[in-house]
Amino acid sequence: MTYSVFFQPADGWVGDVIPFQKDGEFWLFYLHEVRSDPKPGTSWNLVTTKDLTRFEDHGVSLRHGGDGEADFNAYTGSVVCDESGIHHLFYTAQNPRHLGSDGAPLQLVMHATSTDGMLTWIKHPELTFGAPAGYESGDWRDPFVFKDEASGLWRMLLAARHADGPERRRGVIAQCVSPNLMDWEHAEPFWDPRRYITHECPDVFAWGDWWYLVYSEFSESFTTRYRMAKSPDGPWIVPDRDSVDGRAFYASKTAERDGRRFFFGWIASKEDNRDDGAWQWAGTMSVLEARQNDDGTLAFSFADELVESFWDDIPVTFGSALPVALHAPDGYTAMVSDEVLPRQFYARAVLQIEPDTTECGLLLRSSADGDESYIIRLEPKRGRMVFDRWPREINGDAQWHISGDVPFEIELERPCELVPGEHTLELVVDGDLCVAVVDRQVALSTRIYGLPDGRIGVFAGEGTIALTDLEIRKRTDN
Repeated sequence: MTYSVFFQPADGWVGDVIPFQKDGEFWLFYLHEVRSDPKPGTSWNLVTTKDLTRFEDHGVSLRHGGDGEADFNAYTGSVVCDESGIHHLFYTAQNPRHLGSDGAPLQLVMHATSTDGMLTWIKHPELTFGAPAGYESGDWRDPFVFKDEASGLWRMLLAARHADGPERRRGVIAQCVSPNLMDWEHAEPFWDPRRYITHECPDVFAWGDWWYLVYSEFSESFTTRYRMAKSPDGPWIVPDRDSVDGRAFYASKTAERDGRRFFFGWIASKEDNRDDGAWQWAGTMSVLEARQNDDGTLAFSFADELVESFWDDIPVTFGSALPVALHAPDGYTAMVSDEVLPRQFYARAVLQIEPDTTECGLLLRSSADGDESYIIRLEPKRGRMVFDRWPREINGDAQWHISGDVPFEIELERPCELVPGEHTLELVVDGDLCVAVVDRQVALSTRIYGLPDGRIGVFAGEGTIALTDLEIRKRTDN
């Protein structure tokens, strides 16, 4: 049993997570990524957790096929349980050596079942099927199955692409229906916005009076988004803040427990473990809890179980007792702690932001003078939270930061409402991972490689704020 903030197997990386809740325990199947050359096939591995802080790694659950088999790569899908207690696993089969009629690496839907509570899976290759005419053969993946109680049918959603149309806008969530989970018929598309390359990892659930469609946008944004409707047949409404997180948190799928909804995804790693490295596919598992606002929109934050696992206070001093005001009407001011923080901690800062303040926030792993640090910056006038760093190195060349020619990563910003008044900024930092949450509404995840340790600070730019409360906690086992 591993006690962890973010789960990652010792022998690889976490790709897409397929969550299933069973008797109060989360069974988290995931694509096990091994970065080697030549690349081996991809299997489904399994990790289980009851409290989202202790994880038991069970290794391979659904083994991928051999070199010549259709499921050499066993990619994303879903798991459901039928009325008789049999579990059905639907997954994407892909073999780069098998090409479809249009020349693309073929993707197929395959089926496996378990009669022993998901301990072992029996594959049913005779039930395999691919994309029908009118769809590209190489994009027929991520089958998500749910029961439509109104019709009595099982519905399967698939990340697919039309065979015709503008190259970047053929994405569609295709649909198949079945009375028995065995025999599937093609149906009209579930959602056809003609907007993106494709919509990966579709997920649908009902919560109160609302239905939610979750998908990961395969575009220049690589973002997990959601839509809302009063019925699983739409029409789908675009909420004002329709993304779950930023660029680093991807392919998130959901599971429910005791009326609560959790989003399981992965925080991408970066090439060469560099802050300026390119984002990679797969990374470290992370979970956000969704909370339903009065208007049905979703807020995203840490699960209470995760926050409560940090219970040992870390004393932090700034030379004066709280509350402390920072006033810089036409400039910048910062206050940095005397203490260097550990590599893993939880922080909660309460900021009173006065009208017309341009920016404020927290410095992470800061130098003693506050000049070098990671930065969680709240910008009330622009209505956003930004992750930034200084210096902004390129390929390890810190001299770039002198000229200021390197901007912050636009992909690591999140829209949020920052009206004058009190706002709470929470952080979990663990090694090279950082997740920030504002007002238990908006989350932003990222990697932090270049600065391994440092102090914490608070700052204000062109305005006035007060730090009225700051608590920092660690786990006693660290």
